Amino acid sequence: MSKNLITAFILFISGSAFVLQDDTLTVSGTAPQNDGNSVSIIRVEGIIGPTATQYIERGLRQSIEAGDEALIIELDTPGGLLDSTQDIVQAMLGSEHPIVVYVSPQGANAGSAGTFITLAAHIAVMAPGTNIGAASPVSMGGGEMDTVAQTKIFNYSESYIESIAEQRDRNVEWAKSAVRDGASITSTEALEINVIDLIADGMDDLLNQIDGMEVEGDTLNTRDAEQNRIPRNLAEIFFSFLIRPEVMLILTLVAIYGIIGEVTNPGAIVPGVAGVIALILLLYGVAAMPVNLAGFLLIGLAIILFVAEAFTPAFGLLITGGAVAFFLGALMLFQDLPDEIQISLYWLIPATLLTAAFFGWIVTYGIKSLFNPARTGIESTIGKRAEVTDPILPGQEGRVFFDGEFWTAESDEVLNEGDVCEIVRYNGLKVVVRSVDNVEAEKENAGQQTD
Repeated sequence: MSKNLITAFILFISGSAFVLQDDTLTVSGTAPQNDGNSVSIIRVEGIIGPTATQYIERGLRQSIEAGDEALIIELDTPGGLLDSTQDIVQAMLGSEHPIVVYVSPQGANAGSAGTFITLAAHIAVMAPGTNIGAASPVSMGGGEMDTVAQTKIFNYSESYIESIAEQRDRNVEWAKSAVRDGASITSTEALEINVIDLIADGMDDLLNQIDGMEVEGDTLNTRDAEQNRIPRNLAEIFFSFLIRPEVMLILTLVAIYGIIGEVTNPGAIVPGVAGVIALILLLYGVAAMPVNLAGFLLIGLAIILFVAEAFTPAFGLLITGGAVAFFLGALMLFQDLPDEIQISLYWLIPATLLTAAFFGWIVTYGIKSLFNPARTGIESTIGKRAEVTDPILPGQEGRVFFDGEFWTAESDEVLNEGDVCEIVRYNGLKVVVRSVDNVEAEKENAGQQTD
């Protein structure tokens, strides 16, 4: 019982819901085991990037935990990043759990990166009226590659898709031509030349056709199987939006103009903060930075902005920028974890607001107080003025009066009775003073030199 309570507490602080019944702990975020036959279905559409990789890996993990007959990936993509495609293909080829890629609905396309993913499936299926191919690599932004780089990337991509086709016993020559010549074919042609295994007109038709097929030594039993769709979570929806070409262009412009604006106009704050956040998101979007590193950098940036608010009259701009960076960083940092320890929005939003409030109020005033003049004790009297009651000569002591008390005083200057002096420091129980006129004269000279 005590072990369950400890586990429950860990899950509670991580944002997971749980139920404790009959001394057994059940986590709501984990995939339930199915008594009957079932399949899990995820839909991947749009650009293939880091977010698509995490979604497919999460779907595969949940399908395995649920004991499904297979994971079905509904695919419709024009292509994407090679690094992300490699991660997806590696996960698919290394899995013994049956994976079905279904290019659908009618009119869908498994272009470029989608070709690699489709060929890597245990069972490749296309809907009528769909296309596959055109897997020739292109540079990001559509620019021309130099001859050497182009040759290297083409040779690598061609050998890579060849190895995938060989492992899945598909048409190797066509796979190579899809990269080398940009070949693209319809679903009917793909079935005829052994690029795919089936053509299915809908999910029910697909499940009926793959029923009884053998994958990794196991026979699939998918007829009338329960269909469990795994939707994308908030982080996957948001970050998949970031890798849209038009959004990445906007992030690039914000990063460039924001950082340049801050450098040319120091203290503007908003351009610099926006530029750095946009740059980190851009590096994540192009797969140049792992999601965990991007999350750590954003949280680190948030802490820097929170602390900087204590020393900069930014009127809350740094706190606001820090809150945005903290939220995005936490969203990145925890989205790649197992479902049962992912942080939900019910915890993330209050945590962000609480952190911003903490740094905006307690830390700001606490840090500022460390650099404020002393308000109590004898140190608080430094800089105050006193009246000379007994003459003071260099090397000889006199007395001064302030705050209703007489103090033994010493000075490097000649001070006569009735003169006004300023307290400079304390030397034991003696106070060291200087003439007010000399102090003000030094301040005026320092101001003139600065001007």
